Amino acid sequence: MSQVIKVVTDSTADIPKEVINQYGITMVPLKVHFGQEVFLDAVTIEPGQFYEKLAASPVLPTTSQPSPIEFMEVYQEILAKEPEAIILSFHLSSALSGTYQSAVLARSMLEGEAGDITIVDTKMASFGIGLMAVTAARMAAQGSSKEEIIAETERLRGELRLYFLVDTLEYLQKGGRIGKAAALFGSILNIKPILTVNTEGTVAPVDKIRGQRKAMQRMMELLKADFGNDPVHLALAYAQHDTLAKQLEELAQAYLNVQEISHTTLGAVIGTHVGPGAAAIFMVRARG
Repeated sequence: MSQVIKVVTDSTADIPKEVINQYGITMVPLKVHFGQEVFLDAVTIEPGQFYEKLAASPVLPTTSQPSPIEFMEVYQEILAKEPEAIILSFHLSSALSGTYQSAVLARSMLEGEAGDITIVDTKMASFGIGLMAVTAARMAAQGSSKEEIIAETERLRGELRLYFLVDTLEYLQKGGRIGKAAALFGSILNIKPILTVNTEGTVAPVDKIRGQRKAMQRMMELLKADFGNDPVHLALAYAQHDTLAKQLEELAQAYLNVQEISHTTLGAVIGTHVGPGAAAIFMVRARG
């Protein structure tokens, strides 16, 4: 009898809804706070609504993670339908949020009454998480074992490259996510910081380039150094405007051996911390 494997993630994975539905992924939303108003990311506020509200709001929003109780209820609901299910739960870097810890606490609260639940600290953000969760769900649908899926998602995380640009460092600074990048870049006129989420799962600077076009070209050089002419799967994510993402796609097609392209939107929680002008590129080697 084959294993029943269910994939859980959180809303910061920025997985398009149609993909979530296609693979039966369960998404647990984080919360976005505009003063006293509270919204569930990707549930009661969609990206378009969020960026409109962000532009009009006199106060910057804040975010909060799901509680252990919320995760526990999700796991219980899955296990009520599939008592023998194996749950693989992929979450935002523990260095950026308490989401992973909430999931771990939820699992401990279920000990003795729940089955096999594995909580994964992806040490990644946005569609970096999404790529891992979707890969896991796709493999589960194809009949892969838990061990095969975990091995492949670990390989994916080790290989995955993320570079992103922001219009301003204001959102990262105010959200406390900028770390070393704030000291390195400050607010120098027209200097575009190229940022990443490093192997420790924190936001870190990669380079600083004068001008957006040159910064995007530098991102391609970095990716070319990592992947050479190997066939790659490219994922692009953008906040309010897709112009940057389109330019990144054109450059990637020119610099790299792109076999597959995915697109997504940076949701409300990620958007709170990177701002409306952000664009990100995620890359892994194409498989098969």
